[in-house]
Amino acid sequence: MEEVRVFPLSCVVQNYAWGKIGLDSEVARLVVGGDTSTVIEEDKHYAELWMGAHPKGDALINDNRIAQRTLGQWIADYPACLGSKVKDTFHGQLPFLFKVLSVNTALSIQAHPNRELAGRLHSQFPEHYPDNNHKPEMAIALTHFEGLCGFRPLEEIIGFLKSVPEFHALVGNEAAEELQSSVGDARRTSLALKKCFTRMMNCEKKVFVDQLNMLVKRVSEDAAAGRDTSSSNGELLLRLHSHYPGDIGCFSIYFLNRVLLEPGNAMFLGANEPHAYLNGDCIECMACSDNTVRAGLTPKFIDVNTLCEMLNYSPASASTKIFPSTQDPSDPYVQLYDPPVPDFTVMRIQVPASIKQYTVAPVDCAGILLVIEGEATATSDGALSDISLRRGTVLFISANESVSLHITSTSGMTMYRACSLL
Repeated sequence: MEEVRVFPLSCVVQNYAWGKIGLDSEVARLVVGGDTSTVIEEDKHYAELWMGAHPKGDALINDNRIAQRTLGQWIADYPACLGSKVKDTFHGQLPFLFKVLSVNTALSIQAHPNRELAGRLHSQFPEHYPDNNHKPEMAIALTHFEGLCGFRPLEEIIGFLKSVPEFHALVGNEAAEELQSSVGDARRTSLALKKCFTRMMNCEKKVFVDQLNMLVKRVSEDAAAGRDTSSSNGELLLRLHSHYPGDIGCFSIYFLNRVLLEPGNAMFLGANEPHAYLNGDCIECMACSDNTVRAGLTPKFIDVNTLCEMLNYSPASASTKIFPSTQDPSDPYVQLYDPPVPDFTVMRIQVPASIKQYTVAPVDCAGILLVIEGEATATSDGALSDISLRRGTVLFISANESVSLHITSTSGMTMYRACSLL
């Protein structure tokens, strides 16, 4: 069967509690678009669609002429499909996990370790850190998307320390004064910021719960009276508190940037970058790992000391957290999201309505293609027969394979393709 190099996938849905419900979820809508026989339960959470070969969500090959097997098994049997560079560099493994996320309530305040720390955490605490790989990741908005990412500019944090006394109480006078006096000295700022954040995160539970309750009461009263609560980041505070009452993560909004992405905007999260997704639907691509260090807005295992030690304490504005895409010089319909890691690159392919024939170009690595909008018939020398593409179709494309599309929809096509361009 080795001549089969292009085939559709049936991918794994994760029903985490933070996901959007029923057909409000882009994940659910894509799944039912790709397979109309799928039954979507209207009260179930559809949080993530995993498109890849990760052991916790290995996609099935969706072609009845190929004996039922997973993508991971196929790659193990035919590692040449990865392309020689990827096969050698990543030891015969698909190096990325491609996802769609539909976020209804906030995900945990978290960061991902670099390779060295991931190896150490995995050897010491394998039950919490299941592999030794790093986990850089990138989110590309499909709908209006909201997240927290990186430490705010210093003047914004100092402003909140002045205008939110409950926040100041958790950080303490000494650390707050150190932060204020560090202005203009990047190294001192980084150390002072680490001290402030660590003080808050290690605050005694009764103290922070009391302060949080006071803050929520005050902001709620102001909001009810029609007063402006922006100096306390009031709207976001009340929203997070309604989802995670009594959680220290609610205070993180005074340290971390609130980043708003419109469709097509991206956010890259390298090692040690504090972040949380808050709301919306996105494409996500990451190194094939499941290592997350959490510190709030979650019922899961929290590892405050590791998080506070590992973080990148470099203040920067929210606008610097939006990752730029570039035009592919060889294809006017492709935008490249190419982060500074070898594990993955994402392409957004937007074919206009006027184009009826389009070729998905070959690249020297395996890729996964997701159709977001449009319909086409796909032909390839590496496929057993023509493949019908529609919204929600997921296609595995082996290295050096081209796919010709005969586009049948009147509105063009939008697709995302993940690969590793070494």
